Amino acid sequence: MSHSLSLSHQCYLQTLPPISHNASFTCHHTPPQKANGSRRSPKLYIACARGNNRASTPNKDDYHSTLKALNSKGRSPRKSLGQNYMLNSDINEQLVGVAGVEEGDVVLEIGPGTGSLTDTLINSGAFVLAVEKDKHMAALVSERFSSTQKLKVLNEDIVKCHVRSHISSLYGNTKEIDSDNRKAKVVANIPFYISTDVIKLLLPMGDIFSEVVLLLQEETALRLVEPSLRTPEYRPINVFVNFYSDPEYKFKVERTNFFPQPNVDAAVVSFKLKQPSEYPYVSSSKSFFAVVAALSLSYIVMN
Repeated sequence: MSHSLSLSHQCYLQTLPPISHNASFTCHHTPPQKANGSRRSPKLYIACARGNNRASTPNKDDYHSTLKALNSKGRSPRKSLGQNYMLNSDINEQLVGVAGVEEGDVVLEIGPGTGSLTDTLINSGAFVLAVEKDKHMAALVSERFSSTQKLKVLNEDIVKCHVRSHISSLYGNTKEIDSDNRKAKVVANIPFYISTDVIKLLLPMGDIFSEVVLLLQEETALRLVEPSLRTPEYRPINVFVNFYSDPEYKFKVERTNFFPQPNVDAAVVSFKLKQPSEYPYVSSSKSFFAVVAALSLSYIVMN
């Protein structure tokens, strides 16, 4: 059953100014300069083309349709859940393109919201497992795609979700999925505040996922792909990321492409997951990362 918005919420949603899409994203041929004038390694940046050959539906996930969808459930974006909805379908196409999603792929999406990225994934031929913490948005996206058999929505917190179990179940219960010849992928526009938790959860799963493509806060994205061991930005999370994956910065996404507009820009990072046999040899990964954390803390104290 739909709920009606309070008058204050209606005014809030209906009087916001239109959001410009003149610059959906920015591509870097060379990395941005640090404060000291040095440049980051150029291999972490690629030029991104707008054109693609993927099938797509009309751009129905713009500013006004997003408000309409939220109104249908009597909802407004919840800051406590980090809800910033994507308003530009071109960026969703780019996300799917970075992951190389093809017909028959299994894709884990985190926080589908109103279903804008979900729509692009399904149109690309993927089977989508969408994990949504907000029960109202889980219901919304389930209803939006009720006519397709290529979507399963879980009303769960991704940080507490048994991802392996759900992915295995999807493979086992869907005859159309070829589980012998391909691994699943992750493509998601995640709440910024759970970035580290999501990375720590998913990157060690190279046995079931081939790639993780995330839309992150730009500062976080740049820090995660920092290649130099001799910079203050290189932290225990960098050791973790490079232990389990090969990260690559893809492109910047301006803050104007979200509703509500966050205070920072975003960026897309691809993590090519390593196979367990490719991990650096350590007798215990748990002990290894505990030592890394302790050494990092000692460095901070001494400096």
